[in-house]
Amino acid sequence: IKKLSTNSDYKIGWTYRMNALIAISKTIDTLNEWIGRGVSWVSLLLVLVVFVDVVMRYLFNTSYVFTQELEWHLFAFIFLIGAGYTLLHDGHVRVDIIYQRLGFKGQAWVNLIGVFIFLIPGCILIMATSYKFAYTSFSIMEGSPDPGGIPFRFILKSCITIGFGLLLLQGISLALHSLLQILGIEKEKEAA
Repeated sequence: IKKLSTNSDYKIGWTYRMNALIAISKTIDTLNEWIGRGVSWVSLLLVLVVFVDVVMRYLFNTSYVFTQELEWHLFAFIFLIGAGYTLLHDGHVRVDIIYQRLGFKGQAWVNLIGVFIFLIPGCILIMATSYKFAYTSFSIMEGSPDPGGIPFRFILKSCITIGFGLLLLQGISLALHSLLQILGIEKEKEAA
């Protein structure tokens, strides 16, 4: 994305605002890119934990509650914290016969409207309800109810609020990219 030129007093204000939107969007994209790269390493850890669980179960005929809980805790962490990264790279499942037939600006309009009608309200709703859920879990230092389970369940519950916060931020970035595309400032090859 190129910075806009500043030829007149009117354009200076417009240019400043558009460059601010570009900077905000790039900052959010960079944040979710780095978080997504970190989460990818947790995926490797999940594979190793599942491998150990399978070996222990089938070769040694034993299994541990901690290992089983760790599997779904890691999966939930990857899913929740990686959602913003997935949106950044347009990796969410999209079953749509209209969107794929639209042009570049038409898709930008659908994305912009979709972010404001569905993504932002949905994220805010989940964050508002999960915050109380995580706070209660944190206040009682909730752990697994099973003997030998993971003692820090409150950390996983906090990932719900954090994950949807990251998804909300990426939705804001998507809305900014879409607006810049509609205005003709961001071109197709430059889109995130």
